[in-house]
Amino acid sequence: MAQTLTAVRGMNDLLPQDSPKWQLIEHTLRSLSASFGYDEIRFPLVEKTELFCRSIGEGTDIVEKEMYTFTDLNGESLTLRPEGTAPCCRAVIEHGLAYNQVQKVWYQGPVFRHERPQKGRYRQFHQFGVEAFGMAGAMVDAELIVMTAALWRQLGIQSALSLEINTLGDKDARSAYRNVLIEYFSAHEDKLDEDSKRRLHKNPLRILDSKNKDMQTLIESAPKLIEHISEECKAHFDSVCAHLTAHGINYTVNPRLVRGLDYYNRTVFEWVTDKLGAQGTVCAGGRYDGLIEELGGRATPAVGFALGIERLLLVVDAVNPRYFDAAIPLDCYVICEDSDSESVAALAESHLRAQSFAVKTDCSGASFKAQFKRAVASGARTALVISQDTRTEQKYSLKYLTEKKDAFIGSLDECIDQIKQA
Repeated sequence: MAQTLTAVRGMNDLLPQDSPKWQLIEHTLRSLSASFGYDEIRFPLVEKTELFCRSIGEGTDIVEKEMYTFTDLNGESLTLRPEGTAPCCRAVIEHGLAYNQVQKVWYQGPVFRHERPQKGRYRQFHQFGVEAFGMAGAMVDAELIVMTAALWRQLGIQSALSLEINTLGDKDARSAYRNVLIEYFSAHEDKLDEDSKRRLHKNPLRILDSKNKDMQTLIESAPKLIEHISEECKAHFDSVCAHLTAHGINYTVNPRLVRGLDYYNRTVFEWVTDKLGAQGTVCAGGRYDGLIEELGGRATPAVGFALGIERLLLVVDAVNPRYFDAAIPLDCYVICEDSDSESVAALAESHLRAQSFAVKTDCSGASFKAQFKRAVASGARTALVISQDTRTEQKYSLKYLTEKKDAFIGSLDECIDQIKQA
């Protein structure tokens, strides 16, 4: 017997019983984006490796350890995208979408990182992202946070999420602060773990984001970035906070909040939860005003966020599973009591679909009992039973699967009217 093949570890199948939940979440995300005036953009799964080295930063964990990179037949180094912002910026530059104009876009799709798989953290996962180009003011920073807050309310999970924000200042301030951190942590190098020692001279800001409990006292005593930023950057951050307060959004200023990607500046934020164990970040983003220019475009202010759809599904399932009740797609499950009823069932199915009902017909030839169990398991609202009486008397039996109501017996048109009311 041939050996059974399985999926690559950390890359998961989406099964039929789960896809309605995904479709519901994706529909909510699309509708939310449209309501804020954002348009969809799509870009390839594979990009030139240089794009991520230049944008994310060669000293980051993603570039150093997590990217799926290969050499194609032409000898070119290519990488499965590990995040969406850099490819989005590449597309915006290549097609002139941000030249002398404002551009607001959203995207979703798979991304790939070679990490140790665990709950809420996979090697192939799915991101939804939003990017806004051409706006330098604090209002658009706040708009993205307001947008995510609106999403949590729609999903009924706002009580499980809290907002942390910070400012990273501009490039000059970060460069100066980087030297201050290197000096500080070098003086305590014996207390650093191996990851932090590796980051010390490449990306010292990431040490501040360490989850190592043994280093928290050292990190808390480190110099604060906000003490080194310009008055202009402080004013921008104060304006973001004022907008959030005006919208009634609670937040915590976390001076240790940094992003793992090199391109961020000024505003950064994360929505975190305690419902997912170690993987507590559900959504993260911030401003990256220098990235377009770094990738060869004209200097363009930009800000965005991304969230992992798998983690979002886990939070909804933990906090508000009733939200998924609306994901049941079937209006009617058609059951044939015997093989002679199949042609009548096919005709009834056509009439039901003509009324825009979602219909599934059991063509297995199984017993009525087995078919009825499948109908219940399908989540359909009703079951239409085709029997000998249907063929001889044109009477159909409509059974209610999600309501406690007696079965209805009548013509097909009468049954259709009943389904509309169910």
